[in-house]
Amino acid sequence: MLGFLKGRRDPKPNRNDAFRNAYSRGYARGRYDAAQTTGDNAKHWSFADFLSADAEADASVRQILRTRARYEVANNSYAKGIVLTLANDAVGTGPRLQMLTDKDGLNRRIEHDWGRWEKAVHLAEKLRTLRMARCQDGEAFVLLANNPNLSDPSVTLDLQLIEADRVTEDRFNTDPNCIDGITLDAFGNPRSYRILRYHPGGTAAFQNAARDVDARHIVHLFREDRPGQHRGVPEITPALPLFANLRRYTLAVVAAAEAAADFAGILYTDAPANGEASDVDPMDTIQLERNMLLTMPGGWKMAQLDPKQPATSYGDFKREILNEIARCLNIPYNVAAGNSSGYNYASGRLDHQTYYKSITVERSYIERTLLDRVFARWLREWSLSTGEIVDECDCKHTWFWDGAEHVDPNKEASAQATRLASLTTTLAAEYARQGKDWEVELRQLAREQNLKKELGLKSGFELQYGNQTHESERENGEE
Repeated sequence: MLGFLKGRRDPKPNRNDAFRNAYSRGYARGRYDAAQTTGDNAKHWSFADFLSADAEADASVRQILRTRARYEVANNSYAKGIVLTLANDAVGTGPRLQMLTDKDGLNRRIEHDWGRWEKAVHLAEKLRTLRMARCQDGEAFVLLANNPNLSDPSVTLDLQLIEADRVTEDRFNTDPNCIDGITLDAFGNPRSYRILRYHPGGTAAFQNAARDVDARHIVHLFREDRPGQHRGVPEITPALPLFANLRRYTLAVVAAAEAAADFAGILYTDAPANGEASDVDPMDTIQLERNMLLTMPGGWKMAQLDPKQPATSYGDFKREILNEIARCLNIPYNVAAGNSSGYNYASGRLDHQTYYKSITVERSYIERTLLDRVFARWLREWSLSTGEIVDECDCKHTWFWDGAEHVDPNKEASAQATRLASLTTTLAAEYARQGKDWEVELRQLAREQNLKKELGLKSGFELQYGNQTHESERENGEE
């Protein structure tokens, strides 16, 4: 009984109470150094917030980021080159369709007609524009609409590109399911998009009416960095301050070089105030002539300005800051700078592996988000115009893109022959590396072989190794 009363008089300390008391006194007893706020790191973490993905990138913030990113891309040669390189490498000359159904004749007809339509709507050019918009604007929208003025009238489907500024919310709208022009259903899926008729920065903005477009006709391209994010942020956002520093440093170096080249100086005297030196008006300027002697007032001396010229560190600074800029876009330095002078073959190939993986991921995103939807819609219209009965559920297909050129073609050809001989790859996979359709290439090879036989021609390989075979046969016969 006494022990029970003693336990009630002297209870064990509660860890939760201790934590609450410590938190109420203004500090947390966490074990993570990054969670501690000290006088040294308080300024660094002062802008960290607890906002949601949509609140952090609201309309006003994204507008500022877009305008600054566009300005930098338009005026910075490196920024422009990086954005263009991303678009050209990711899209290239455009995707090519290969049908995988059991009907060879149907496959060839679909592939042929799709190729004609792809050229009619300038699909490759529009895909490159979309990739550039994602990089500098953060997002882009595509409206799937009919265009009866296409050069191929059998399929009137067209892709109309919409800039991110035109998709915006009515400021008087209080619907919580509407996020900056995108209306969501109960499951969080986009239901409609509010699109302005004209760009809000254009000349016709004063008569800018808006319309709601069903989400079935809109493709929204953006990179979702956080769960619950519905609008995109420019991909070069982390690099914008670095681009500004790069331009400022370049201008400072140029200004220092100009100051060093100019014949400029100051007049000074060692005489005390009100001494024997001649009177000179303070802050007065003297126009100097080239290759001329100049006399100084009595007691005064002339010294040329000595501007510090950081020529030795200029190249290192640009190299490091460009490397940091390119990192947020998964681009190696030599691609961002357009300069591989400091690379050898092994390091260049190693750096490009990460870059090519990011290109593969980007192409896969374009296929799933845009191309498959566009092809399904095109196929329905094509089947109606041609009368072909196509089962869309069983309409298997794949996409081919431009292949990456190898630095050493001889090594790549040798490795390719080894893979084919060891049965670790297929002709389809090897042709796909080059962005080619293996069926088309094999049919072309067969036509070429038949024409060579008809004309009695031999390839260079046959001539070289055929002559060696004849020589060895003659030697064996003589022996």
